[in-house]
Amino acid sequence: MADQSVTVTVKLLDREFLVGCKPDEREGLLAAVEHLNQKMREIRHASRSPGYDRIAVLAALDITHELLVLRRSQSALSSSAGEQLSLLRRKLEDALAAPLE
Repeated sequence: MADQSVTVTVKLLDREFLVGCKPDEREGLLAAVEHLNQKMREIRHASRSPGYDRIAVLAALDITHELLVLRRSQSALSSSAGEQLSLLRRKLEDALAAPLE
């Protein structure tokens, strides 16, 4: 039953597509479709060349760029948090190693 998939009909710029996914992934798929559809509408509205394929590629590039920026940001935050934890651990170890007066 874990391999069972459902077919979901999704709409992107008024074009319908059938997409297979696991039942527990349906909500995430629909959220992704909504996000992609919104990006595609923004691009179509701002574009002089409204070909569907071009809009889809530009939307994919835009979303991929957003993802990469977020990953870099998350990596920097994670690195900073790790450094802060190391500093706190050293301080705690120093405090625990200090003789009691």
